[in-house]
Amino acid sequence: MHTMRSRTRRSGGAPATGSRLRVTVSLTVALVLGTIGFLAAGALAGNARQSSATISLRSTSLGSILVDSKGRTLYLFMKDRRGKSSCGGMCATYWPPLVTKGRPTVGSGLKASLVGTSRRSNGAMQVTYNKHPLYMFVQDAKPGQTKGQGLSFFGGRWFAVSAKGTAVVKAAGSGGSTSTSTTTTTTPYPDSPYP
Repeated sequence: MHTMRSRTRRSGGAPATGSRLRVTVSLTVALVLGTIGFLAAGALAGNARQSSATISLRSTSLGSILVDSKGRTLYLFMKDRRGKSSCGGMCATYWPPLVTKGRPTVGSGLKASLVGTSRRSNGAMQVTYNKHPLYMFVQDAKPGQTKGQGLSFFGGRWFAVSAKGTAVVKAAGSGGSTSTSTTTTTTPYPDSPYP
């Protein structure tokens, strides 16, 4: 009889130990997820504080052109008119606009008087230079790449932007010739029906 009671106590105690283990694991997981959430929220808040765009110049094979704070080439879209963007929806997916929440700033060699903003259809403020809305190109994976130069998609051509705020249509050192980039005939947009 005594042996039966001991076994009953032991087997009765096992569920309590298993329950404690499950509670401990659940609390540990909740603590880890809470910490990750807290850190992510802090990172987002930091990004919100650093939301004013900066443009500067970078030397490339096209000459000195505008880039964002990470060195990515900035483009203008020839279809844009009167400082307003004509690139939305799928176009903006492949040519992300340079947006800002604060006053945009410029690096040396650029005129602060040429920098402005234009309200997009979704309410975001897009940075402009010499009244041209500025964009990046998704296939420019590294700083200084200019894979979007001279492409003709979404109803207009895309060009890097000079320090004067004009389209760069010839490569640096071309000796005054008007050699422009050739228009691409295949779409650089994977899975997109839009040329």
